[in-house]
Amino acid sequence: MPYRQHHEYLHSLYLSNDLAEGRYLVDGKPVVMSDIHVPMFVLGTQRDTVSPWHSVYKVHLLTDTELTFCLCSGGHNVGIVNPPGPGPKRSFQLGRRSPTDRYVDPESWMADTPSQEGSWWPAWEAWLASHGGRRVAPPAMGGKERADARLVDAPGQYVLVG
Repeated sequence: MPYRQHHEYLHSLYLSNDLAEGRYLVDGKPVVMSDIHVPMFVLGTQRDTVSPWHSVYKVHLLTDTELTFCLCSGGHNVGIVNPPGPGPKRSFQLGRRSPTDRYVDPESWMADTPSQEGSWWPAWEAWLASHGGRRVAPPAMGGKERADARLVDAPGQYVLVG
C-alpha cells in the first residue's frame, strides 16, 4: 500500500472515523454509509485489538442495506487469514439482516447465531457467487486480441504472457 493511501486509511478511517461520521471525501464529496444500497458482507474477529468486533458490528446502525455479518474466531490477522483446509480449531458465526429487519444488539446476535466449524472463507465465496454477475475474461494485454483468453483460476493465464 503506498504511503499516502496508508496514511489516509489510518488517519481518516481509524483515528478520525470519518466514514462512519460522514466526513470521508471521494472526489470532494462525502461518502455516507446510508447512501450505500448494495449488499454488504462485513467481517469481524472475536479477539481483534485493532477493530474490536463490537465496533465493526455498528455497521448495522449506519446502513439499512442487506447485510451479512460474519464473526470469526481469532484475532486481527489470524481471523482474517484463515483459509479452508486442515489447521487449528476455527469457527465462525454468520447472520443476514434484510433492510426491513429490526436491529439486534451484538450480544443478542452472538447468543442467537449458531457457530459453524471451519474457516469463514467458503461462506464468503458462496456469498460472492450469489451476489456476483457473470464471469468476464480480462481484457487483451498490450492492445491485441487474444484468441486463447479464457477464464481460469486466479491469477489467470494472462498475467503469464510476456
